[in-house]
Amino acid sequence: MTQRTKAGWKLEQTYVTLPEIFYSEMEPNPVASPELIVLNESLAAELGLDAEVLEDEEDILAGNEIPEGSKPIAQAYAGHQFGQFTMLGDGRALLFGEQVTPDGARKDIQLKGSGRTKFSRGGDGRAALGPMLREYIISEAMHGLGIPTSRSLAVTLTGETVMRERMLTGAVLTRVASSHLRVGTFEYAVRLTEAENVKALADYAIDRHFPHVKDSENPYVGLLQEVMKKQAELIAKWQHVGFIHGVMNTDNMTISGESIDYGPCAFMNEYNPSTVFSSIDVQGRYAYGNQPHIGGWNLARFAESLVPVLHDDQEKAIELAQHEMNQYKDLYFNAWHSGMRQKLGLINEEPEDEQLVEQLLNLMHKNKADFTNTFRKLTLGEVPIQGEAFAEWLARWNERLERQDASPEEVRKIMQSHNPNVIPRNHRVEEAISAAVERDDLSVMHKLLDVLKDPYAYRDDQTPYCEGPDSDAGPYRTFCGT
Repeated sequence: MTQRTKAGWKLEQTYVTLPEIFYSEMEPNPVASPELIVLNESLAAELGLDAEVLEDEEDILAGNEIPEGSKPIAQAYAGHQFGQFTMLGDGRALLFGEQVTPDGARKDIQLKGSGRTKFSRGGDGRAALGPMLREYIISEAMHGLGIPTSRSLAVTLTGETVMRERMLTGAVLTRVASSHLRVGTFEYAVRLTEAENVKALADYAIDRHFPHVKDSENPYVGLLQEVMKKQAELIAKWQHVGFIHGVMNTDNMTISGESIDYGPCAFMNEYNPSTVFSSIDVQGRYAYGNQPHIGGWNLARFAESLVPVLHDDQEKAIELAQHEMNQYKDLYFNAWHSGMRQKLGLINEEPEDEQLVEQLLNLMHKNKADFTNTFRKLTLGEVPIQGEAFAEWLARWNERLERQDASPEEVRKIMQSHNPNVIPRNHRVEEAISAAVERDDLSVMHKLLDVLKDPYAYRDDQTPYCEGPDSDAGPYRTFCGT
């Protein structure tokens, strides 16, 4: 396969320094007729790429050609899917390498939907246009919300169809991430390879993401601590905006602490901790209210995978792992509670704050209040819920605000920067995808992306996007792209 570079690709492939058990060298499967339909120009600039030139490099973005410096690989990993351990791997994705950006950062460039690999497990390795547009919209919305996330550089049509429940338009997503190292990558190393491979992977992860822990007394304990902190903070941020991932399997949890794999994800409208959107989560394992607990469960699997390197004595290693895991609850709660205080404009901490937050959430649940709009209206000085019980809560909140040294303007500014005016409402996302897939109309999607680019701006043009779906819209369900 030919290599070329015009757009400014500066690719390196450090993953191949790991033992070969962790990857399989592959070439993308060429597609019939690539056509670039969405390009993230601002992200391209951040990566040091020329967007104008990229528009003519659709052969690269579809996988028909590879850029200079690339060494395409499919990564091997495993994971607990809905609690059951499974051997996995990149079944429809190839990692081109890491783009070295103008500021010296290193970003994975991955093609999703690029064809079959040795890990495809009977799948066709391809992707349909709708799910790729969904990932583009949601990942860019998450970036706008200030939540660590993989991002989307481009969506390219393949000129081919893929069979799911019916024939669908094929597409390839170019995904960008700090790395694609997963909890499941470590599970694969410890369960299916030799112990020395766990060390090699851990050393690579430290060099890639947490080089500052190399000089600590036990770098592998430092790795566990850093990943725990990143994941606790990430899940707290999800909870702050009502985001439900939908498939919090260990293969979908990154070591970097970025959100990844936007399949059956969605944003909650009516506040209800039991909310589930995924059609495959029939038991509610990954419901909104369960996400913090599942985060801890996943991290426990990560801690288990590090036992071979935490200490030469296995019992001591398990003791170290358990000690660190005992910190997760406080790590998560502190991150969540800090964010909730900010959503209420509280700049200091008082003992009653936790109760104040819980009372509000209980009122929202009882009154079936919209999660985002409740905090949005409080930010705007409006009353989001009617009734005596809420009026009493409002009085307690105002008394609490008066006890802190902050003006109403300062409180408003804090709240506005932590309560989005808009989120990617599920019906708006579906509206954009339907227009693109069924009518070849990308204007609806581009308008939505523009509105979501700065969700804390409280612009007038965002107002039509603030409302939830019609009351008769029925329950919303999301589906896995495979």
